[in-house]
This record gives sequence, structure tokens and C-alpha cells, in this order.
Amino acid sequence: MTAYTALLRGINVGGKNIVRMAELKELFEAIGLLKVQTYIQSGNVLFKSDEVQESLQKKIQQEFEGRFGFSSTVILRTAAQLEQIILNCPFSQEEIAEAELASEVESLYVALLSQIPPQERPECLEAYSSENDRYHIVGGEVFLLLRHSIRKSKLANNLQKLDAAATVRNWKTINKLVELAKAMNGK
Repeated sequence: MTAYTALLRGINVGGKNIVRMAELKELFEAIGLLKVQTYIQSGNVLFKSDEVQESLQKKIQQEFEGRFGFSSTVILRTAAQLEQIILNCPFSQEEIAEAELASEVESLYVALLSQIPPQERPECLEAYSSENDRYHIVGGEVFLLLRHSIRKSKLANNLQKLDAAATVRNWKTINKLVELAKAMNGK
């Protein structure tokens, strides 16, 4: 049985698309997923399943829209894939610390993509990269190091140009999800 984390895009943001985590948990249990638990209000759901990742993702998206009346992109990562995100961080501790000193908010984010972008697509982000907004694409993730608010970042606001659905989480959330996934696997 595989431990997964579902990361839902665009729920409970700015007072829109409100979904209570208890209702989200009920939905995942109703479709036969096991050991379901949620983490914070931004649409993070950990669970276990024997189903294949791609079909599971489609199933969750369809059931979600049927139950809540609006669509939400669902990005799935296994526990091992989440751990690999931590290992793949391209920014040094010094770079992260420097960015956090310049910013009053979180500086390191990861955009989790629905697919690896075609080779020519990453270049479209270069126009939005600067000393204040830097990125690295590693497989199906875009690591963002931002010296100012993510809401004001032209780089973060243009991720859709990669032609892949994405949802963004801050580094603290990614680390907590890894911790929870390890606990779910008994590690």
C-alpha cells in the first residue's frame, strides 16, 4: 500500500472555494482511501491506497467536483516523491537565510506540477527571474526563492506558462507533509 499526499489547488484561498477539512476527509474516505488525514486548511490530504497514481488523481478530481460543485486541480505525490523534493532543493541554506532576512514573509516555495514541462517551456520563465525572484525546475517541481511576497512575484504569477497545472506550498508545509508521510509509513 502506497502513502500519498494530495495537494489541492485553490481551495480556502481569499475566502473563495471554502471546503472544510472534515468534509474533505469524508470525501477521501468515501472513495475508499485509507488512513486519511488532512493538514492545515489549504488542501493537503495524506492517505494510503493501492491504486495507480494517475487514475487515482482523476478519480479524486471528479469526486471533488461532484461533491463541492467546483473543480480543483489535484496534484499527487508519494511519500518517497515528497522526500525527494527536500533532497532536490537547489538553494543553499545561505541563499535561503539571505532571502528570509530581506523578506518579512516566507521565502522558499515549491510549485508542484501535474507533469514535467516540455523542454522548451522553462525558458518562458526567464523573463520573470531576477535577483529578487529566482527559480529552478527539478523534474515536476519548480523551486522558488522570493525576497518579497509571493503575491507580488511576477515569477510566481506566471507559472501557468509552463503549460502544466500547479499548486504551490511553502517550504515549511512541504517539510511537515514529509514528516507526516513518514509517520504514516511507520518510519
